[in-house]
Amino acid sequence: MANLIIEVKSESATWAIAKRIGQRLRGQEVVELISDLGGGKTSFTRALSLGAGSKDQIRSPSFTIENIYTTSSELVIHHFDLYRLSSLGLVKNQFEEILTNKQAVIVVEWADILKDVLPDKRLKIKFEVTSQNGRKLHFTYPSELAYLMKG
Repeated sequence: MANLIIEVKSESATWAIAKRIGQRLRGQEVVELISDLGGGKTSFTRALSLGAGSKDQIRSPSFTIENIYTTSSELVIHHFDLYRLSSLGLVKNQFEEILTNKQAVIVVEWADILKDVLPDKRLKIKFEVTSQNGRKLHFTYPSELAYLMKG
């Protein structure tokens, strides 16, 4: 597993990183976003989706559990927010089914409940708030996903 820490001082810098990662998505990637409330997970997902070519309105799926965004590159981004879940229920089966789709990308917030379902081959991003707009972004990823982090 590779580890990388990038310190950013503005939301636009965070967006630039997320858009670059979004441009490199190929399908079948899982991105796990970790932070406290208000840490920047949904904002990161918005920029990642824009980078992948989505023109959809990106918002937190806090109440719906999942939002789906289409992209110009024919990828489908499944954005999960599991903050309100106390058990996996049907989400586990849905998640496992999505993983078999070659055009699917999964972005998951509050993934602790899925820890036994998440593949080891995933990009984990932990957001550490350093100021109002500043963050330290802690990236952990296997060599198979290094293409997402080049540059």
